[in-house]
Amino acid sequence: KTEIVYDFKCIEGWSQITHWGGVRFKDFAEHFLVGSKSGATPTNEKPEDLFKYMGLRTPDGEYYVGIDMKSALHPQTILAYEMNGAPLPMNQGAPLRLIIPTKYGVKNLKRIGIMMFSDERPKDYWHERGYDYDCAL
Repeated sequence: KTEIVYDFKCIEGWSQITHWGGVRFKDFAEHFLVGSKSGATPTNEKPEDLFKYMGLRTPDGEYYVGIDMKSALHPQTILAYEMNGAPLPMNQGAPLRLIIPTKYGVKNLKRIGIMMFSDERPKDYWHERGYDYDCAL
């Protein structure tokens, strides 16, 4: 379990400090050998052997984000199952959501249903509505 506290920022201007608990995405990727083209441990791969992007979709497929692999593998990116010391509530994406402190909240997908990897930039819900694809802080 990894715990982080960060100022969760909305692209529309509000923010709130939140405590999150979960598994670092980097550790998840290494354990399940996801994100690399060879199926090897992603952190031991050369950059050219990693997929460039990760795509995530909600179980109903209505919301989706695309994230560059460098950001996905950042040590603070986690697959969260706790918020403020308690199990993740349904309205915050229970049972599992992405927390990626290097991006605005629109990239922090609630309720992960599908995870995919590609060299092509995956579709992104908010980018299709005029926001910057990366939404980096």
